[in-house]
Amino acid sequence: MTDVLIIEDEARAARELASTIRQIDADIRVLATLDSVEQSLAWLAANPQPDLIFSDIQLADGLCFEIFNQVTVRSPVIFCTAFDEYLMEAFDTHAVSYLLKPVTRTKIEKALDKFHALKSVFEKQQEGQKLSGLLRQVGQSYKTALLVYQKEKIIPVQVKDIAFFYLDKTLVNITTLSGQQYHLSAKLEELEKVLDPALFWRANRQFLINRAAIGNAEKFFARKLVIKLIVNTPEIIVVSKAKATEFLHWLEGL
Repeated sequence: MTDVLIIEDEARAARELASTIRQIDADIRVLATLDSVEQSLAWLAANPQPDLIFSDIQLADGLCFEIFNQVTVRSPVIFCTAFDEYLMEAFDTHAVSYLLKPVTRTKIEKALDKFHALKSVFEKQQEGQKLSGLLRQVGQSYKTALLVYQKEKIIPVQVKDIAFFYLDKTLVNITTLSGQQYHLSAKLEELEKVLDPALFWRANRQFLINRAAIGNAEKFFARKLVIKLIVNTPEIIVVSKAKATEFLHWLEGL
């Protein structure tokens, strides 16, 4: 999931931008749309920094650079503006791309591709450190079994036997390789932290899948992939274009 903040003082442009980036990548979540320097400073002071910011330069009460001068913004920024005169100033921030209006779908796709490419490079460099830190936080090795409850029974389900986890609204369903089904009171984000990433991969918002359950993957429209498991799934498993390469590397064990 990629959390995006939009800073744009034209309401229609903001709506169109939000709609377009969601169409390009379903794993993008727009956290907020802000229209001024003042509003942006207040939001950034009260919330964790997003994964990515789309920002116009000329806002209702000044230039967006006033935001970056007053707050340490670590998020990458894609600028969207009608003016080319701020190009050098923009790249004094964490600028990923500088898009001149009108901002088309093609321009946005290229900018997002660049963002994901840069992100992938940094993540690979830090992967070993992050994994070690995660294990220290959890304070244990990866789980080999999970406890599920059925009425008065407590059943240990071996992790290696689980084909996939599926988020159905607020409930996580477990399906094993043999087709047995259970319910679990947990979040997929929590499960990701305690399951071996060499065995389990978060395909999208709904699915956390076991490598052993994968039958094949097929190309889908817009450079996405559809993963087919050896057991039935409640809906098709679609991997976004942004995550397709990551999935193939994971499947190869890279």
